[in-house]
Amino acid sequence: MRSTQKIFLVALAITLIALGTSSWAADKEKKVLLKIPTAFSTTLPTLGDVVPTFKDFLESSSGGSIKVKIYEPGKLMPAFEILDAVSTGKVNAGYTASGYAVGKIKAASFYVAIPFGQSLPYYISWMYFGNGGKLYQEMYDQAGYNVKVFPFCFLAPETAGWFRKEINTPEDLKGVKIRFFGLGGKVLSKLGASVTTVPGGEIFPALEKGALDATEFSTPAIDTRVGFYKVAKYNYFPSWHQPATHLELLINKDTWNDMSPQQKSIIEVCTRAINLYSLAKSHAEQGSVVRENVEKHGTQNRIWSPEMLELFQKTWFEVAEEEAAQDAFFKKVWEDYKAFSDQCRPYESVAHLPRPK
Repeated sequence: MRSTQKIFLVALAITLIALGTSSWAADKEKKVLLKIPTAFSTTLPTLGDVVPTFKDFLESSSGGSIKVKIYEPGKLMPAFEILDAVSTGKVNAGYTASGYAVGKIKAASFYVAIPFGQSLPYYISWMYFGNGGKLYQEMYDQAGYNVKVFPFCFLAPETAGWFRKEINTPEDLKGVKIRFFGLGGKVLSKLGASVTTVPGGEIFPALEKGALDATEFSTPAIDTRVGFYKVAKYNYFPSWHQPATHLELLINKDTWNDMSPQQKSIIEVCTRAINLYSLAKSHAEQGSVVRENVEKHGTQNRIWSPEMLELFQKTWFEVAEEEAAQDAFFKKVWEDYKAFSDQCRPYESVAHLPRPK
């Protein structure tokens, strides 16, 4: 086990002692095996390795009463089908992105990322100390899904896309074939780009063959592992579309309801430990990768001009209001998030240093 995981396990163990956890109690409990298909390869930095890390946390902390079996992407089902599989009981758990369900639930995109949203600490605050988490579960309940949802894995800001050519004006976006996720994709579509969403494992082949002119996917460390720099040399920043990124753990509600109170507490604590682990690790691993992309791979980092960022933001607010007018629950989440942002703004506007050069 890596040293960082050991540190988190020590902290986790202390918390679980406070909850009254002990190995002799675990021996008396009904054993649970969580079978977790994942939408992301476990070889990917943070985005993927959180699942085996969670397995370590959970099995060690539960004294063996909870076991985890991980299935790599596509092993049991396509990534887009994990939610349905967990809900119907085909599997009893899954790790995925809520935004993959946006065809059925418009508001699902809010729980991956919010364009021009608050930075990661405030996004997490909305989940745990605002109404974000409560609305998250309500969203799936209202849509008829038999799942218990947990915030699971928070990532550093993404890149704003890898492009084969420079994008300097709004006209440069028109007709660009781009893989772009979630609500940010709706912004680019409104600006004339040809937007598609495909799972992570299918992006590089499409980019390499010319089916895509550009793509976004995740953080620099993850994008570099996938190899986007080989075919798209212009990497844009800042991450206006995903200033904070979040994934989810799903557990079938029947499985969840059958667990003991102690087992439920352990899972709650372990998911929160994963959120701290992912937040810290994903920030730590980006700087060296960005430097290496430039020095070793010839990547050209580009910063969106103030004019382009202003256009993206203006278009985003148009998209948000259009989506809210079409879907009552989308509007409910959007209004709640705006209210929480307004509540934080008096502090947020004065507390932080300017972006370092």
